[in-house]
Amino acid sequence: MQKFEIPYGYDHVSFQLPGEGPADWIMPPETAEAPDPQKVVGYALDHPVGGIHLADFAGAHSAVIAINDKTRPVPLQHLLPPLLERLQDQLGLEPEAIVLIVGSGTHVPMRPKEYASILPKSILKRYPVISHDSDDTANLVDLGKTEQGTPIQINRRFMEADLKIAVSVIEPHHFMGFSGGAKSAAIGLAGRSTITWNHSMITHPNAKTGHFIDNPMRQDVEEIGRRISLQFVLNAVLNLDKRIVKAFAGSPQAVMEAGIPVVRQICQVAVPASYDLVIASPGGHPKDINFYQSEKALTHAALIARDGGTVILAAACPEGIGSQAYEEWMEGVQTFEEVLERFTREGFQVGPHKGYQVARIAKRVRVILASGIPADTVLKLLLTPTESVQAAIDRVFQTSPIPERVAILPYGTSTVPLLQE
Repeated sequence: MQKFEIPYGYDHVSFQLPGEGPADWIMPPETAEAPDPQKVVGYALDHPVGGIHLADFAGAHSAVIAINDKTRPVPLQHLLPPLLERLQDQLGLEPEAIVLIVGSGTHVPMRPKEYASILPKSILKRYPVISHDSDDTANLVDLGKTEQGTPIQINRRFMEADLKIAVSVIEPHHFMGFSGGAKSAAIGLAGRSTITWNHSMITHPNAKTGHFIDNPMRQDVEEIGRRISLQFVLNAVLNLDKRIVKAFAGSPQAVMEAGIPVVRQICQVAVPASYDLVIASPGGHPKDINFYQSEKALTHAALIARDGGTVILAAACPEGIGSQAYEEWMEGVQTFEEVLERFTREGFQVGPHKGYQVARIAKRVRVILASGIPADTVLKLLLTPTESVQAAIDRVFQTSPIPERVAILPYGTSTVPLLQE
C-alpha cells in the first residue's frame, strides 16, 4: 500500500492507495523562499517597475491601501511594514493619514474582530482599518462604464484619497487568468454591479487560468484600475508553501508584466497524459476556507482528469459553502444540465456562477468532496459527499473499471497542470 499526505485546513490528511501501481505527484519543482522577505519587499519598493516611484507622490496628504480579505494567503506582515515605513519617511504621511481597506468584493465584509487574522497587531494599533461592503451603495462612487460596458462603482473612501495603493499577491486565477495588480482594488473595492458585470465574461473561452492579455475579464479589470486612478501596487509572488519568493512594486500593468513570468515558472507543470483518478487539495488554509474558494483547485484538477474519470477534492471548508446565494440557487436543481440551462436563461449572477463552473466540470468527471460540510448540503450541490479521502478512494477502487492512472495534486489552487495530450 502506498501512503500519501496532502494539506487539509491547518493540518494534513493522509491516505493509502491500494496495490503497488504508480501514482504521479503533480507539483512544480520546489522554489526556495527568500531568506529575508522584508528585504526583498524593500528592494522592490526602492526599485519599482513602470517608471513610477513613491517619491513621485510627495505632497499627498492622504493614502489608502487596498488589501485582501481572509480568503487570500497574502503575507501582509512582510509586505506592509516596509511600505508604511516609506510612506512616512518619504512622503511624511502619519499613520492616521493612511487607511487600510479590506477589499472583500462580494464576500461577506470582515468584522473588526477578524482583522487580527490578516494584520499584525502593531499595524492594527496604529493605522485605521475598514472593510469594504459591495452593497453599501451610499459609500460607492459612480465613474461611468468601461469599454466592455461594466459599470464602475468604487469605494468612496478609496476615491477620496490622494494616493491610491493596492497590496496583494500574483498567482494563478481560474477565470481571471492571474490575481494581483489592479484586481485587489478594481474588484475588491467595487460595487456588486461592477463585479457582476465583469464576472459575467466567465463564459468567454479565454476567461481561464494563465490568460492575461487575451482575457477580456482581466483586461476589463485593467481598465477599471486606470479609471479609478490606482497609482501604485505592491505584489508578492509566493511558492507553494505560501512564502515570498519575489516582490514587485510600481505601476499596476508593469508589475503584472514583471510578475507573471515568475508565477508561470513556479506554478506550471507539464503533464503528459490525463488520469482516471485525481486526488486534489486546494493547498490548505485559507485556500480551503470554504467551497467557494476550494473550487479553484477542482478546476485545475479537472484539467488532467479524463472524461468519465473521478476527482476527489479534499478541502476542510470550515466556513461551509461560502456563498449563501450559490447555496440557495441550487435548491431544487436536479442535474448539471439543468444548472447550465438555468444559468444561461437567467443570466450571470455572482454566487450562482459557482454552480455554473462546477457544472461544466462535473458533467464530464465525477466529483467527490471530502470536507467538513454536512453531507446533505454537499448533495444539494449535486456532488458526492464522503466521510474521508480514504473512504472515497476505497469506493473508487471497488468499482469497475479500476483506475489505472492516478494523480495527486497537493496544491491544486496554486498548481497549473498543462496537459500535453
